[in-house]
Amino acid sequence: MDMSEDAQPRMITENPRPKLDRTFSVAPMMDWSTRDFRVFARALTRHALLYTEMVTTGAILHGSPRERFLGYDDIEHPLALQLGGSDPGELAECAAIAEAWGYDEVNLNVGCPSDRVQNNLIGACLMGHPDKVAAAVRAMKDAVSIPVTVKCRIGIDDQDEDADLERFIAQVAGAGCDTFIVHARKAWLQGLSPKQNRDVPPLNYPRVQRLKAAHPELHIGINGGLETLQDCQTQLGRVDSVMVGREAYQNPWLLAEVDATFYGKSDPAMSRHAAARALRPYIVRRLAEGARLNHVTRHLLGLFQGCPGGRRFRRHLSENAHRDGAGLQVFDDALGLVGETHREPAIA
Repeated sequence: MDMSEDAQPRMITENPRPKLDRTFSVAPMMDWSTRDFRVFARALTRHALLYTEMVTTGAILHGSPRERFLGYDDIEHPLALQLGGSDPGELAECAAIAEAWGYDEVNLNVGCPSDRVQNNLIGACLMGHPDKVAAAVRAMKDAVSIPVTVKCRIGIDDQDEDADLERFIAQVAGAGCDTFIVHARKAWLQGLSPKQNRDVPPLNYPRVQRLKAAHPELHIGINGGLETLQDCQTQLGRVDSVMVGREAYQNPWLLAEVDATFYGKSDPAMSRHAAARALRPYIVRRLAEGARLNHVTRHLLGLFQGCPGGRRFRRHLSENAHRDGAGLQVFDDALGLVGETHREPAIA
């Protein structure tokens, strides 16, 4: 994998795309799923579907430069853009822009519980307005040829029955959405912080599994609390795809056997060091563009989790990568603090 190639986003008007295999995907995560993390993820898996952070329609339509919100490297494909919004016209316009930029999928966020997005009728609060989600999906599908998907929760607040989720899914599916990624936790819109909403509401995998059983015609993916590839394989016996978030970020070596496990392909990184070294040309380019070293290296802090020298690696980057003038030598010195290791299995 050559990360030194200049791979800037291109405006694309005609781009036939193969059917996406979304068996395994890495979740959209605010402040984490940046282009720097996504390029790093590609050193570990070539085939997992990657998602951007949620980008609001307002940022795309009124922010400048647009590259700041939509820019990516070609190596990131397959790549989905997650949108935040509720106005059908604005979402349709942004979906068309995403397709022109070459994204492989547009995903509507119906799961974020933060107060800030609720106030703009974005995220999980839309589960209480399936008619608005349906209208948005219909408008987006009319505007693009790439897949339009929805990521949602199993419910919000007092929605606590299978029937509540079924009503939402049925109405949105009726508007043409055939792919749903379901976070198997409710969201409490009042009383819990976004962080608490990722941990406090209990996981309810059976509800998502029953949803799939009731809708064999739909693609139903599951998200939430998955920590091992074995967990993922277990879920794939009952649903169509798995999405992993925090564990893939905090322990990125989890991704190192995704290609062999789920896609029958060779894994790109033979060791953690090899994955880190594959990123060196990209780091050089980002530094030349004016980025600080820690913009990239903060996403690698969990790479050597559990390895001798892993703490020294994290400490060296945490203490030095943000400094003015910090360059590739800081990164190489940090790598030198961790002994070279052979490939360890991700499934254990």
